[in-house]
Amino acid sequence: MKPKNQDKLSRNEGIKTSSQGLRGTLKESLVNNITGALYEDDQDLIKFHGIYGQDDRDRRSERAHKKLERLFSYMIRLRIPGGLISSATWLKIHETANQYSTGIIKITTRQTIQLHGIIKSKLKPTIKSFDLAKLDSIAACGDVNRNVICTAHPSVSPVYPEIQKLADKISLLLLPKTRAYYEIWLDQEPLLEKSEEDPLYQDHYLPRKFKIAIAIPPSNDVDVFANDIGIIAVIEKDEIKGFNLSVGGGLGTTHGNDQTYPRLGTDIGFVSGEENLMKVIYQIVTIQRDFGNRSDRKLSRFKYTLDKMGLEAFKRELEERTHIVLENSRPYHFQSREDDYGWKKDHLGFWHYTIFIENGRILDRENYTLKNALFQIAKTYPVQFRFTANQHLIIGDIKEADKTFIQSILFENGVNQFNDQSSPLRKNSMACVAFNTCPLALAEGQRYLPDLITRLDNILEKYKLGNEKISIRMTGCPNGCARPYLAEIGLIGTAYGKYNMHLGGSHLGTRLNTLYKENLEEKEILEILDQFMGLYSKFRLKNESFGDYWNRTQTLQLN
Repeated sequence: MKPKNQDKLSRNEGIKTSSQGLRGTLKESLVNNITGALYEDDQDLIKFHGIYGQDDRDRRSERAHKKLERLFSYMIRLRIPGGLISSATWLKIHETANQYSTGIIKITTRQTIQLHGIIKSKLKPTIKSFDLAKLDSIAACGDVNRNVICTAHPSVSPVYPEIQKLADKISLLLLPKTRAYYEIWLDQEPLLEKSEEDPLYQDHYLPRKFKIAIAIPPSNDVDVFANDIGIIAVIEKDEIKGFNLSVGGGLGTTHGNDQTYPRLGTDIGFVSGEENLMKVIYQIVTIQRDFGNRSDRKLSRFKYTLDKMGLEAFKRELEERTHIVLENSRPYHFQSREDDYGWKKDHLGFWHYTIFIENGRILDRENYTLKNALFQIAKTYPVQFRFTANQHLIIGDIKEADKTFIQSILFENGVNQFNDQSSPLRKNSMACVAFNTCPLALAEGQRYLPDLITRLDNILEKYKLGNEKISIRMTGCPNGCARPYLAEIGLIGTAYGKYNMHLGGSHLGTRLNTLYKENLEEKEILEILDQFMGLYSKFRLKNESFGDYWNRTQTLQLN
């Protein structure tokens, strides 16, 4: 099966192929002091370097009235496969955030961190600062494979170290070969004696972003089926026997375009051995490169490529490229996808403390100085920091002798108290950045969801449901960054102060929710959920989650 020619390529395709290996005119853009923005085409290319151009949307009107250009700034997202860094690396991130950004460190839903509010003249110093800690932002954004994520908590299984290393190997396998990042941001000379030929990405890269996740059952903390490639480790007697694979997951949609849709990954079988797994992953990416839609970016994700090809045609193409025949999938079982908060000991006797961080924002507030606590711990103990795909943080590899003192630092800074006092609903919430910096936002996300949860907690308490771990997720647009289509309650922004409500996702991330009502304001959201929580408290089955209750009762009504 050969890819069909596409008559009209999107504008982005021309920018990529003419970019000289993602260089474009970035060097010239960066030294142009007349504007805080980059040249137009460079705004697209910079994403491949892990950077997004943004502006303060709260101040657009004010600055337009004064005939000033927008207050431009930049977000830098790091590439941290599996979300694992040392305490020494955390200290460098802390220092860099204070020196060049707003100071807030944001944990993302892809198990890494990003800094906001960096002005153009500080971009190179920020990246050079990260480079000193052996950190980079290569391919953290753009039409390439993004940060590879994996189950975060070491206590899930003794195979965790192997899976974490696998995430790093996959990330390296799929990195672009261009040296542009090193030349532009680190002032390195071109390597004239070495070819930049890139067999994987060639000169046109992928049609759109590509995401990979690895899950270690019984945890599905990574929402493995939301990814272009989902990898599920098959483990017997604490040994990895191979991997089940799913393909074609992706959650982004476009309001008003019924050709776009969220999609769960489709199971395609089992592969044994790391070498075979790497071949299969690589060739799945080449199939998306060769067959993906390069005319309409709204339809360019791998899920649409897969549905257009058909599953059987895709599997034939994959077998032809890899010479590997996938076996039938092996049994596995998911029990949860939420993070395991508080203290937990792993199989080697090390302690780990999981901190609930609301919407991933690490900062200091009155009576809750989280950023200071992490700084104090990192400068005192050689522990490990692990980001989770739910935007939280695990301080790990703590020796028994150090646990008491680390606990005292957490308590003195209010971290323990915030963990203990936050409701299950709050702990199972996620929101995207949205306003004031995301250019795609139609409604609020992380600034608004905490207040809404406070009101929803009152409703849950009224019906004696305060201990239910109901997942709720909010995004400011339909792109799905906080994975709202997999929540039991999903709220997706349509306009400022208005959201589509989706209900009935599986608590384990194995079923999409469905649209219930559109364009709801807060009053309507609270009224609807008050009604449904009342019904749920009366008519749920034993141990039935809200998502499963909703799905069951709606199915009965439809039948």
